[in-house]
Amino acid sequence: MLLESKCVIVTGAGGGIGEAIARVCSREGALVVVVDIREAEAARVAASLGPNALAVAADVRRDGDLERAAEAAVQRFGRIDGLVNNAGVDFSKPFLETTPSDWDRVINTNLRSCFFLSQIVIRRMLAQTPSGGSVVNISSVHSIAGVPGAAPYDVSKAGMAGLARALAVEFAARGIRVNSVSPGLIDTQIWRDLQAAAPDLEACLAYWRSNIPIERVIDPREIGELTAFLLSDRASCITGANLIADGGMTARLLSTAQV
Repeated sequence: MLLESKCVIVTGAGGGIGEAIARVCSREGALVVVVDIREAEAARVAASLGPNALAVAADVRRDGDLERAAEAAVQRFGRIDGLVNNAGVDFSKPFLETTPSDWDRVINTNLRSCFFLSQIVIRRMLAQTPSGGSVVNISSVHSIAGVPGAAPYDVSKAGMAGLARALAVEFAARGIRVNSVSPGLIDTQIWRDLQAAAPDLEACLAYWRSNIPIERVIDPREIGELTAFLLSDRASCITGANLIADGGMTARLLSTAQV
């Protein structure tokens, strides 16, 4: 197993991509700390993973909650070997209508929490014996390309990828690897909401198939598999990378026009 007996914290693990990451890590032998603002959902996922999982209800915008999540991991499992910064919020609003509170909500949830939880966890990774570990930031294709009306989200995801590079360089010699994963369109609630809002479902599906070279949305489990690999010793030479997991969407020079 890739992660046997390694303690991994996953934020936003009460559903969606985070839950899928937690499940793959558990399958690969990890001791998983399921962190989510929704206490019931965190408990549900942890209970389904069995005795080697711990649920922690936490709002990643609160520094005290970040400290508490890391402390809970150490108290239960003795150390922290991996961190997945996955918790985040989506955003869509025209730039000229975006308010300071909009900006703060997105940046504090997606990027600030990633910075300070990484700081908390890396301190512990350096102090433990043996020292070291792996951090994975779940960014987005918005880290390399943008769409109108998503400026705070684009900034937050580009920041997560940039943070991974900065920390990778700073801590590589001390046994800590830091990478980011940038998913494309994933089969989560956002995709289901997009379909529900479409005036013509078949046209919506056809449009997205035409703009994703593999002609399908990505299963959250696929992001879990990639993340588990990056957390594992098999990825021992990979640090500072931003792995694009979008089915080829951003590799295409031009999008196919909707018809």
